[in-house]
Amino acid sequence: MISYEKIWDMPVMTAAQRGQGDDKTEPYSSQVMGNIIYAVVGLICKVAFRYNAEGLENFRQFAGKQGCVVVSAHRSFLDPVFLWLTARPSQWIRFMARENIFPKANGLLGWICSKVGAFPIKRDSADRTAIKRAAAMLKRGENVGIFPEGTRRGRGTTKLSLHSGAAFIARMGKAPMVPTGIRNVENIKPPEARFVRFPKVTVVYGTPVNLEDFDFLPKAERLDAASWYVMRECYALHDGVPREDVDMASLFPEAKDYTQVFAEHAIP
Repeated sequence: MISYEKIWDMPVMTAAQRGQGDDKTEPYSSQVMGNIIYAVVGLICKVAFRYNAEGLENFRQFAGKQGCVVVSAHRSFLDPVFLWLTARPSQWIRFMARENIFPKANGLLGWICSKVGAFPIKRDSADRTAIKRAAAMLKRGENVGIFPEGTRRGRGTTKLSLHSGAAFIARMGKAPMVPTGIRNVENIKPPEARFVRFPKVTVVYGTPVNLEDFDFLPKAERLDAASWYVMRECYALHDGVPREDVDMASLFPEAKDYTQVFAEHAIP
């Protein structure tokens, strides 16, 4: 079994970046393997899917200044791939990934995921270790990628829950959330298709969302409301429609509907 657990708590950086910090002896995860993976996978995806990014300045503005939580709806297993590729080469997104993928291939998949910055989270539970790890990454200026729905939409699940974990981690890490929409990724291998298709994939980065903008709400509702709002932004970016046109009641029928609240109190 390949060992990779120690990588999860190390910052991803170059030797030169570590040399600029206060603690030049701090263990770190080298970017070398990640750069190799980026070069190979990036070339394949660029040729096959002609991927590009829009609104990237909404994410780039935090480079070298602070971390942020990158949030997206989950339509395809390739979602994190395209988000990670568009963030590179100047920034990294460290994704939460379900823990059962790490031991696969005798640990090789876990090692690869870890070298590109991913770390595990236990599904269907409040994984305090993963939450604290993500908050620590944000505090040291790294970016964390989260899919609040928890699983991919369209995998036979008719009702997906809207979890507030992304907002909770953003609050712990004192970081903004950046909503994103990944267009056409679900069309690469639709459920009814026998073969892979090659649509052009576009990742759209939206306006950052700050938790302080929800302070007008009762304290007990702020995280849920922020999660609802940022997911509505994600679906609006994905569909290329105004946020008001997103039917959140249909997407998340069990969640409280904040449509009227935000119609009366616009978020900056």
